[in-house]
Amino acid sequence: MIENAALQRYSLFGGLLPEQIQAISSLLGQESYAAGEIIQKEGDPNDKIRFILEGRVSVTKASLLLIELGEGDTFGEMEILDVMPSAATVRAEVPVAVAVISNRTIRQLYKLDTQAFALIMMNLARDLSRRLRRMDELRCREVGGTSPVMAPGQAASF
Repeated sequence: MIENAALQRYSLFGGLLPEQIQAISSLLGQESYAAGEIIQKEGDPNDKIRFILEGRVSVTKASLLLIELGEGDTFGEMEILDVMPSAATVRAEVPVAVAVISNRTIRQLYKLDTQAFALIMMNLARDLSRRLRRMDELRCREVGGTSPVMAPGQAASF
């Protein structure tokens, strides 16, 4: 089982009581990957959020490096919410250990503790909103500091 202190580092569990974190830690799985191993492939189905406990991963889309993530970071959140294939490929740069929560387990949590479920969903929405904001800022810098003009209906696919 994953220690509560390790889980408290992750923003997804912010605001949860120690006993809620304890209950959630008993629902988490663990996975290990060797250096160079693909954890999640762009376009493949994914129904898990992974929490990096040890190691470092690279996240690429269409062979373009988007970011490197390490201890304390998470990935796979988007696919939990939008039930779409993986948006990017995630590869272990060094040996990696992750904690895993599946979509099924999140639904199980809803039945067991709706307050914990609600906090996790709010935290997830906040984290994804921050990520989207950073991407917007990067995009604006890319096009010379101005916001791109979009026709109505295009924002959802941006």
